[in-house]
Amino acid sequence: MTFNDFVGHEDAKLALILNAIDHNCGGVLFVGEKGTGKSTLARLYQGLLSADIPFVNLPLNATEDALLGGIDVEESLRKGRKVFQRGIFTRAYGGFVYIDDVNLLSPEILSLVLKGQYDGEYLGGRKELPVQPASYFVLLASMNTEEGYLSSHILDRFGMCVLCESLKEAAQKIEVMKRALLCDKNNMEGDGKLREKIYASRLALKDIIVPAEIKDHITQVCIENCISGHRGDIFIFYASRAYTAFIEEKEVTKEHVDKVIPLILLHRKRLLQQMEEERTEQSRQDNQPDEKEEKENSQKTAPDIAEGNENTSRDNGNIEINDLPERPRESKLAEEIFKPGQTFKVKRLTFRKDGKNRYISGRRTKTGSKGKSGRYIKRILSANNDIAIDATIRAAAPYQAARGRKERLLIHDSDIRFKQREKKMGHLVILLVDGSGSMGAQKRMVETKGTVQSLLIDCYQKRDMVSLIVFRKDRAEVILPPTSSVETASRRLREIPVGGKTPLTAGLMETYKLIKRVTVKSPETRFLVVLVTDGRANQSLSGTPIGEEIAKMTYLLEDLQFTDYIVIDTEHKGKFIKTDLAVHIASQLGADYYTIDDLKADYLTEIVQSKKSELF
Repeated sequence: MTFNDFVGHEDAKLALILNAIDHNCGGVLFVGEKGTGKSTLARLYQGLLSADIPFVNLPLNATEDALLGGIDVEESLRKGRKVFQRGIFTRAYGGFVYIDDVNLLSPEILSLVLKGQYDGEYLGGRKELPVQPASYFVLLASMNTEEGYLSSHILDRFGMCVLCESLKEAAQKIEVMKRALLCDKNNMEGDGKLREKIYASRLALKDIIVPAEIKDHITQVCIENCISGHRGDIFIFYASRAYTAFIEEKEVTKEHVDKVIPLILLHRKRLLQQMEEERTEQSRQDNQPDEKEEKENSQKTAPDIAEGNENTSRDNGNIEINDLPERPRESKLAEEIFKPGQTFKVKRLTFRKDGKNRYISGRRTKTGSKGKSGRYIKRILSANNDIAIDATIRAAAPYQAARGRKERLLIHDSDIRFKQREKKMGHLVILLVDGSGSMGAQKRMVETKGTVQSLLIDCYQKRDMVSLIVFRKDRAEVILPPTSSVETASRRLREIPVGGKTPLTAGLMETYKLIKRVTVKSPETRFLVVLVTDGRANQSLSGTPIGEEIAKMTYLLEDLQFTDYIVIDTEHKGKFIKTDLAVHIASQLGADYYTIDDLKADYLTEIVQSKKSELF
């Protein structure tokens, strides 16, 4: 398949063509769900470019040395002189760097990529490296918003953004299958003609006229759309000029500007729209009447209606109260949505380091590192790409006389030692929340949602991914698949209704299935399951006694690798009668047990300590 064979996504193809004509267009970000062809289009674009234009794929596990280049330690030790290896920035000079799932790239590496995109001096800032050419390249990237978002300042660095949606029309889907199965030589020729047209457009750029009124129009468009900063104006200027050259005209017009404006302003307007929606939602919640006040008003109104009906019966004499239609009674299990309560600082949750080495990063638990990132803790004999120079020299030193050393150090393969590194990682935190009717008693769900919101804030700080499962009525539902977007999780949390029975077994089963699915795709993932419940299960999944069902499910969950458990008991312990059912479930899971007050303990201790320090 070639670039011309690709069906649909005309805006995405235009954005790529404009960046090939003028690298000042700022790159492209493809946003869309999985299976929409983002990565496929990027690979086909590579075939469209001239052979002398680099196109480099940046993997998600890339290290700083992989980006900037550095000393090839192994070759340097063997040859007795410095041997340098080129980094991705150098190899991509004057071309393109493509990042698939850019929102999953570690923030440190992503910030380095954005800095190196235009800053050529950064490459020469390390004394051990020779002077490198400027690191100028065009950044192409894709992301799936279900797996997390990018911050506003990173989004603004992309010149263009295109929303990639699945093809809806049957004719287009059929055409995709045809072109995927057949390779048409005419389309190969079409790519060649398009390549020649792009080259001619690049040569024509210097002759394109941009009138003063067009610059005024660009500025006015950005002002009307409330676009902050100046990148929007600059990218529209370059993109409209490139488009004019592409359609073989000599002067930029308003029609040319209007053609490229959606590509440059899409993500910038979405940011403003998202901020406005959040403000509107907050305002709506603030202006909602108090639930207690609504209940009192409804209770006052009901007797008045009944009294009016009774008077009518006495006046007319032909209407009886029993003849009136019976008012429906509200069920005790009616659904109700509670606002999240007050958030708080969660105490530090620590977990033991396991024996697995990983590429992933985060801020919660220590883990072994597969790459060159992390703290050097010891030297090992197992071969990897991270040589420990100090340990290698110590291993070779006793044998230098026997090897006939004269000037340089003589290193044999048997002397080489490697680094074992350690870093911190994030977890996939699965919040398993009880949404049954018992959670609505005494507004318990208000406090519960506040607790879960506090955990979400903690997950954001520790760079965890989160998933949200709610069990209520007769089933459990994954209302939020694993994502890095804590904002999305917070919105879903606010929408959780309360009502119905407590199918705890269904919730545990759904958690087990989710862990199994994620493990198949990402076997390095470490899980943290947080069960938030009062433990009063009353809905069977298979008809067997509930206690037996829970025991079987906890046995299956406890047997899972790389999974930790926490049970947060929402039962009010100040009552004369308490069940402590959640305590028993925590024991079966081998989980850490907390009440909501326990999670606040460290926070209160910090306050006391700070007050003491003020006094003394």
